[in-house]
Amino acid sequence: MAKQLDGKVAVVTGAASGIGLATTDALLAAGARVVLVDRDEAALTSVCDARGAAAVPLVMDLLDAKACATLVPQALDLAGQIDILHANAGLYVGGDLVDADTSAIDRMLNLNINVVMKNVHDVLPHMIERRSGDIIVTSSLAAHFPTPWEPVYASSKWAVHCFVQTVRRQVFKHGIRVGSVSPGPVISALLADWPPEKLREVKESGSLIEASEVADVVLFMLTRQRGMTIRDVVVMPTNFDL
Repeated sequence: MAKQLDGKVAVVTGAASGIGLATTDALLAAGARVVLVDRDEAALTSVCDARGAAAVPLVMDLLDAKACATLVPQALDLAGQIDILHANAGLYVGGDLVDADTSAIDRMLNLNINVVMKNVHDVLPHMIERRSGDIIVTSSLAAHFPTPWEPVYASSKWAVHCFVQTVRRQVFKHGIRVGSVSPGPVISALLADWPPEKLREVKESGSLIEASEVADVVLFMLTRQRGMTIRDVVVMPTNFDL
């Protein structure tokens, strides 16, 4: 029995851990080859060695503008085509704005917004030429309401949400689907930067989801019949609504 993504090539950024790694595993299980992009060479090597030839490592610091510009050419050299881009890499800045380090704000906005826009910009000509492709951006529940404990992070995801919804309308005529997945709190390294009192509250209420649950949603979005676009999925722990 053929797997749902046999013959497809995916590029996943921030792929060595968290949602990126969980999505990579889901894509591999569905038959895709995956180019895993991450700046952590040791982690990336370990991950790819454990997953075989279908997992192709690409070590890159996306905050290096010159390196970032080579993402699509390098991925094409490694895999020959790009059917799926999961723009997942991101950083987190939480807490009161007045306490935030402005250099950290610059890094986060650059990775969460600018890099996403550049990666999508760079892959579009390839997908337009092939008249097919899927782009999914990891957004956040914070993109959908003003989150008082993370104004900088939430603002970056509001920007990404607008970007996804507008670009989608530009490129659907080329057979390209663009959507985002907006998870609530996910068990990942990003939570280490949450305000301690908020993290304690969320943990005690059981209001966390696994990265694999987000990956399941990404796979669902990618495997709908052509002509159907899942434009955004908000996924969160039920208790988070309490």
